[in-house]
Amino acid sequence: MAQQPTFTLKALNAMPRPAAAAALAEVFERAPWVAEAAGGGVPYPTLAALHEAMMKAVRGAPAARQLELIRAHPELGSKVARADLTAASQSEQGALGLDRLSDEEYARFQKLNAAYRVRFGFPFIICVRRHTRDSILRQFERRLANSVAEEQDTAINEIGLITRLRLCALIDGPGKPKTDGRLTTHVLDLALGRPAQGVHVALYEIGGSARGLLIEAITNADGRTDAPLLTNAPLRIGTYELVFRLAGYFTDSSRLFDDAVIRFSIAEPEAHYHVPLLVTPWSYSTYRGS
Repeated sequence: MAQQPTFTLKALNAMPRPAAAAALAEVFERAPWVAEAAGGGVPYPTLAALHEAMMKAVRGAPAARQLELIRAHPELGSKVARADLTAASQSEQGALGLDRLSDEEYARFQKLNAAYRVRFGFPFIICVRRHTRDSILRQFERRLANSVAEEQDTAINEIGLITRLRLCALIDGPGKPKTDGRLTTHVLDLALGRPAQGVHVALYEIGGSARGLLIEAITNADGRTDAPLLTNAPLRIGTYELVFRLAGYFTDSSRLFDDAVIRFSIAEPEAHYHVPLLVTPWSYSTYRGS
């Protein structure tokens, strides 16, 4: 269940400056100075404007202060740092299972954490809510080839993505920046020329070491699921599989497939991915719809 905002932008704008800064103090990891610096712009017309002001304060800060902000973030999957995580970091890493890695996964994360820290002198930062574990590991390895300056800039950009999500979870108000994606499907029976009702749909995340079930649904009279398969959050970058159970829909023994399986990738966490199924008892096809 999505976190309910604590207060509104209107209420924030009405607070005395010290109170507003205190309310926003935990948006940026152990850096209340960001909220204090942005306080001079009150009132803010939109949440996007408030976040832009906070990021402007970060980008305008001295290099030493920026580095301090980067170093305040915990390593990913670190058992040592786990007890010292802020509530926000604990929730973000826990949602991806980084607080309960297998021994093999933990060893891989530790190896990459150590290599990254030796090369750059600060922890690897990524907005984990926009990635699967496999995607994070790929980014870890890719970014090790960057220069220190490139990684500092990348870290600040990722902090912007992290804090944008935290701010939208904390405050309700107009002009929210786009933070969520949506995955939908639609099953059409081409043999009968109508939507396919009653098809069981299962969505899996496909990882390097596992295949995890995310959600199951049944298509309605319009051939769609009653709600999007994924919504109200960023879509995690990674590989997925939709399995349509056709044996329960095409009961004739002449059908060619029991299941239609569509494997696809998500690369844009805030986008809408529509993956329809066009099906007959003997064939099926798909495309990226809108």
